[in-house]
Amino acid sequence: MAAVNKDDRLTGCQSCLCVGFAGIFSKSVTSPLEVVKILSQVGTYHCKRGFLHSFLLLYRNEGGRSFWKGNSTSCLRLFPYSAIHLATYRKIVHIHMDELGHITQWRAIVAGGLAGIIAALVTYPLEVIETRLVAQNCRESKYKGLLHAFSNIYRTEGFLTLYRGFSLSVLGAVPFSVGCCVVYVNLDKLWQEQHSRFTSMQNFINGCLAAGVAQTLSFPFETVKRKMQAQSSFLPHYGGVDVHFTGMISCFKQVIKTKGVLSLWSGITANTVKIVPYYGLLFSCFEMCKQICLYQNGYIVSPLSYKPKPGVDQSLGPQELQEFRRYLRHRNLQTQNSTMRNRW
Repeated sequence: MAAVNKDDRLTGCQSCLCVGFAGIFSKSVTSPLEVVKILSQVGTYHCKRGFLHSFLLLYRNEGGRSFWKGNSTSCLRLFPYSAIHLATYRKIVHIHMDELGHITQWRAIVAGGLAGIIAALVTYPLEVIETRLVAQNCRESKYKGLLHAFSNIYRTEGFLTLYRGFSLSVLGAVPFSVGCCVVYVNLDKLWQEQHSRFTSMQNFINGCLAAGVAQTLSFPFETVKRKMQAQSSFLPHYGGVDVHFTGMISCFKQVIKTKGVLSLWSGITANTVKIVPYYGLLFSCFEMCKQICLYQNGYIVSPLSYKPKPGVDQSLGPQELQEFRRYLRHRNLQTQNSTMRNRW
């Protein structure tokens, strides 16, 4: 059994802001790796000679700013995605909790997968636009930005184009969840101790390991999805995709036939290299934001440490703590007034 822990000392808005800021910072820092990964999946000319050469070719042809193509769209997608994912995940988990507030690990993973699918459904058009912005040459750009890309795709290709390849997100969630489950089920054997005793470093390593295994298993689905998002007869070179196809099955067949099975994992190197810095920055930034919020809410003595503030009940929620403080101030004020009257 695994307890689903959330810090009740943060408001819902604060939790979303912490996740959003941490996500934006970590995505922006690791954006060059994400760009190279997407270009490798789409199959553009940048990635014909390997992982390291892709950076050099991209810099020569499009300049340094090309490493942040589509980053603003990707960051913008974080806020609605995180909010919807968090709210949906909590509702699903609440349904499957026992009377002690616990849930099995595999049910928590399945809940996370379902919440991810629902959040992806709402924000999927932003992912399609991100892929189009990354795949284009920023010096000869077809799309000038998020809104221009959205209107152009909607006008020339239709609304359903903004959901092209979404079924692969659903299919990819199965091996992704299986990968996470396989890792977490064997964590006790790996560390030879119970989940409840894991340190922050162990949890970080566990997260990176689970992400690496899960993303590797689901990577072929993401590769085909990126190709489907990028391909368009209205773009030069059909959007830069290295194979031409008519649908999901056709894309799988064409990739395997012309490039081989292993090409379904094109970009896996950039993705693997990205995991540690991305999750490291995500974890540290979230903790930093959380400490600032806890300090503002009055639970800790400093935004630089988790040392509890003396006399503060850490089990109280933010609103309850504020109400308790108002009660204490009101009582102190009454005591002072009573003392003054007694003196007179």
